[in-house]
Amino acid sequence: MPKKIQNQKENFQPRPPVVVILGHVDHGKSSILETIKDLKITEKEAGGITQHIGAYEIEHQGKTITFIDTPGHEAFSAMRSRGAKVADIAILVVAADEGVKPQTKEAILHIKKSGIPVIVAINKIDKPGADPERVKRELAKSDILVESMGGKIPSVETSAKTRKGIDTLLELILLVAEMEELRGNRGLPGEGVVIESYLDKKRGPTTTLLLRNGILKPGDTIGTDSTFGKVKILENFQGSQLEKACPSQPCIVIGFENVPQVGEKFKVYPDLESAREDTKKEEHPFYPAEVLVIEPDKKVLNLILKTDVRGSLEPIKEVLKIISQEKVVLRILKGEVGDISEGDVKLAESSRAKILGFRVKINPAIQGLAEREGVKIIIYDIIYELSQGVRQIMEKMVEPEKVRIDLGKMKALVIFLTKGRRQIIGARVTEGEVKKGLMIEVFKGEERIGGGRIINLQRNKKDIEKGVKGDECGILFEGDVKAEEGDLLVVYREEKKKGSL
Repeated sequence: MPKKIQNQKENFQPRPPVVVILGHVDHGKSSILETIKDLKITEKEAGGITQHIGAYEIEHQGKTITFIDTPGHEAFSAMRSRGAKVADIAILVVAADEGVKPQTKEAILHIKKSGIPVIVAINKIDKPGADPERVKRELAKSDILVESMGGKIPSVETSAKTRKGIDTLLELILLVAEMEELRGNRGLPGEGVVIESYLDKKRGPTTTLLLRNGILKPGDTIGTDSTFGKVKILENFQGSQLEKACPSQPCIVIGFENVPQVGEKFKVYPDLESAREDTKKEEHPFYPAEVLVIEPDKKVLNLILKTDVRGSLEPIKEVLKIISQEKVVLRILKGEVGDISEGDVKLAESSRAKILGFRVKINPAIQGLAEREGVKIIIYDIIYELSQGVRQIMEKMVEPEKVRIDLGKMKALVIFLTKGRRQIIGARVTEGEVKKGLMIEVFKGEERIGGGRIINLQRNKKDIEKGVKGDECGILFEGDVKAEEGDLLVVYREEKKKGSL
């Protein structure tokens, strides 16, 4: 189509807003999405959405809104990292009873980098201890100044549980969208972003595309940097056949030769030859085959990662990269979409790896095999929890550090008996306290001459558990040095501190 016709004014038509919901784990992002689905989808369409496709549409006040259903801001960031313009509006969810948390701050950074408008949803307003004003003050410290605090960012108090504020939130989305004057050029060849992709055992590569411009129809040739194909099946987010997809509309496409990467841009081509020439034919394995130079004194954690959909792989990869590897090297031997298999267990057994599953299933036979082979399998549903779980595994691999805690001091007054490595010493506690079983360092003036342990402690010829400042005690001491009258005895204990990365 000639550029002049493509850019004609009538081709630029209003399009629905595309919304992403971000925030700290457990602050109610998924609950708000589920509540919106329940209110706007399942009451009209029996069965609702039967599979995770990464995006869906709702209607409010006769207007359409598209929501990107990502596993979290990590996925949003992974899409953005490929240069894709994903969302038009961000909803920042903050729990009213907990306030701003580390992931809230991370989400704010992602929103600022994307440069899109934000609406604050202060959620869980029904919970005891809910304090929306405190939340607003905390947000102000991160340059998120809501309207009621004199800023320009709209906010709404919500409860996914009672559904309070959900309609108001949708109205705010439509209001912000109207102010943004969102348009899509229907005169261009179809183009947009890969939102989700996975391999369906029956239908082959299955992809959720979000159209930004143009029209997409069955029979169109489409391509990304990594793959291409022809649209054999075009469905809406609920699996119903579509005659065409329009800007801001998520659609399920069957027809790519291979599973494309989430966040890749796609476009419609005149023919397969053009798409083939434009495709870089890059292979996009998750990691395997990363060559790591590992120093002899470092420990290595081998992992096998299996996820439900490809859209989870890159976010998990990015999150795991953040974990410090100064003391333990993290190596992912295999990362792919699909349920945990016998091959995964065998690879884990031979390489001493752990298997991490993200929203995948494991059948009893494979579980039994893993238990017999001594292979650990851990399944997660939240990316944040997976990264924390990996961090904890790595920390356990780090040798615990010995920490010394000084507890008291004594002055040796008299030596009653010396026999082999043992002495009976009469001493006065000059600082702190002393207890049976504690360690002792012996000093002559400023010089440390040796050390040992308190085997027993007596006062007035009776066994005691401890002596405090001012007490005179008899000590049964065992060590590598012979103490003398006037020596300083420093009493301490050693504790093992959990290893840290």
